[in-house]
Amino acid sequence: MFLKERIISHRGIYDNKKVFENSLEAIKKAKEKNYIVEIDIHLTKDDQIVVFHDYNTKRITKKDMIIENTNYKDLNNQNIYHIPLLKEVLDLVNEEVPLLIEIKQESKVGKLERKLMDILNNYKGKYAIQSFNPLTIYWFKKNYPNILRGQLSYKFKNKNIPKIEKYILSNMFFNIITKPNFISYKYDELSLSRIKKYNRKNITILGWTINTKKEYNKYIKIYDNLICEKFI
Repeated sequence: MFLKERIISHRGIYDNKKVFENSLEAIKKAKEKNYIVEIDIHLTKDDQIVVFHDYNTKRITKKDMIIENTNYKDLNNQNIYHIPLLKEVLDLVNEEVPLLIEIKQESKVGKLERKLMDILNNYKGKYAIQSFNPLTIYWFKKNYPNILRGQLSYKFKNKNIPKIEKYILSNMFFNIITKPNFISYKYDELSLSRIKKYNRKNITILGWTINTKKEYNKYIKIYDNLICEKFI
């Protein structure tokens, strides 16, 4: 699996001062180092797929806009930086390095996934998809079973999430149905015994997010690969 072959760059290479996460500049820097580039995608109000992490733009742009409720042209009506379309990222990457595409999906599953595949069906480069939403992973299993799909997870600590739901999501019980090819788990929250269990089932395990070379040297011995930022 190509996800094991080289460092995975988390949202590109950025500092959020001069170069912002998920920007074309950050992705270009990661591409120049020949890294796998992890990006995040959302669907705008006018059905454009954009590359951005948060559901709301305020943290990065200082303007309070919910992506799914905003038209694309309005998202870029600010002076911080250009929020790229997925198509722009694909043109920049130009099939030269693999992509790990995180689908930010809490609405009704299907629309964003279909529009993503309308684009990727014409893209010849290597890519995999991942999501915290097991329904998205199931959608790909059902509709595009040959595409590498990964379940994102961690120890959910949100007080608004019911305890039973946290338990189910943290322990990835939906994997029985969704059959992910890989798992992306918070690097310091998955036990060694569980990692070995998944390895025996031929499931690739990625750890996120590594911030120091010391952490990298320690956890690369445990995980199949690591999603990294800051020190790379």
